[in-house]
Amino acid sequence: MSFPKQFTWGVASAAYQIEGATSADGRGPSIWDDFCNTPGKVFDGHTGEIACDSYNRYQEDIDLISDLGAGGYRFSISWSRLFPDGTGEPNEAGFAYYDKLIDGLLAKGIEPWVTLYHWDLPSALYKQGGWLNPESPEWFARYTKAVVERYSDRVTHWFTLNEPQIFLGLGMNEGTHAPGDQLSRKEVLLATHNALLAHGRSVQVIREYAKKAPVVGFAPVGCLHTPATESAEDIEAARQATFGIDPKGWTYNYSWYCDPVMLGHYPEVGLELYGKDVPNWSERDLEIMHQPLDMFGVNIYSAGIVRAGADGNPELLKSERGYPTTMFRWTINPSSLYWGPKFLQERYKLPVVITENGLASMDWEHLDGKVHDEGRIDFLTRYLAQLRRACNDGVDVRGYFQWSILDNFEWAEGYALRFGLVYMDYQQMRRIPKESYFWYSKIIESNGGTIPADLAQNPVTVP
Repeated sequence: MSFPKQFTWGVASAAYQIEGATSADGRGPSIWDDFCNTPGKVFDGHTGEIACDSYNRYQEDIDLISDLGAGGYRFSISWSRLFPDGTGEPNEAGFAYYDKLIDGLLAKGIEPWVTLYHWDLPSALYKQGGWLNPESPEWFARYTKAVVERYSDRVTHWFTLNEPQIFLGLGMNEGTHAPGDQLSRKEVLLATHNALLAHGRSVQVIREYAKKAPVVGFAPVGCLHTPATESAEDIEAARQATFGIDPKGWTYNYSWYCDPVMLGHYPEVGLELYGKDVPNWSERDLEIMHQPLDMFGVNIYSAGIVRAGADGNPELLKSERGYPTTMFRWTINPSSLYWGPKFLQERYKLPVVITENGLASMDWEHLDGKVHDEGRIDFLTRYLAQLRRACNDGVDVRGYFQWSILDNFEWAEGYALRFGLVYMDYQQMRRIPKESYFWYSKIIESNGGTIPADLAQNPVTVP
């Protein structure tokens, strides 16, 4: 009952959520700067202007990651810090910042895992149509080339896009994330097509220009479901629900985004549902999207629970009154970290890396000067027990990145929610490791061996 010997234990973050310094050293504005500056869009008017000030305090954060014992750090690069206008003249000060970050990580024996796009499109490119512009895949390819040429002598692990379902769905359909648009389904599907082309072009560029053999992945999210029981019927119902497309939440699914990238075709269920709104595409487009990948980055926090209905179709179970949730009101479902990797690997045949998993909670500094977050420890213990179960059942899981190392700017929720292993005192910029930080350090040191063995069974949800 253990994790693989070469398992990567890590932590994660994203540029806009922690860096701050939004106008320092030539950085250009991104759509998230614009969104934050639009009244009523972000909780209590919060912005990423300062965030965790990691731009200036990166060494403190490297030291925290090192003291934790993490072997990997997944972080994203700010496109507009490198190219203030998205294209054109590079900003050397921005490139130099990531040189310092990468070199600092490597000096401590921490492997950098770079995400090229974590939602912060340069404002200048949005003004040219953003992902609706047919040139957007080439914008991203050129940006990728510059990043790879600069850092691939030291970086080998790359992710292209993080959660396109969110930056396209919430950002362009629902309007609750940057850039705050509420476009037609036809327009959102066109933007999605361009984003998937951008992914494919990025992979091509990484493989062509990387100075060291690259390990390349994609980090989507989707509407995951777990079975109510372990009967064959309920398991199949959960599998069908996981790869189906709900007409009501049509932007939030796996198959429309992952099938072209990993299987080389759009799913029939989507083509039928979207009908005439599907953009015109060619076989060449699908060839570009469908590039060889080395890993599947999987972000998992929760899942719905389904059973097989009388007709055999998936039937979503209604949550019991008072069921446990996170501060995000996401259902606590530890078995999602078993069934998610299992279903996704069955379909897409790639090694899995858990690129995000964690708990949104309400932590504070206690009177004793410590941050007691037993709830996070309990949450992560239950989830990691299920991930260990997946490994022992033959699912090829290569790593786990806890979200996140620091409390940070949680997008439209501002600073209201805390995901970090390290507490942020945003007024004084103090970093206080929480109890979960020290707990996770022991998990890393033991390669998961400190997780109780009696949690091996499959809990549908928290009792």
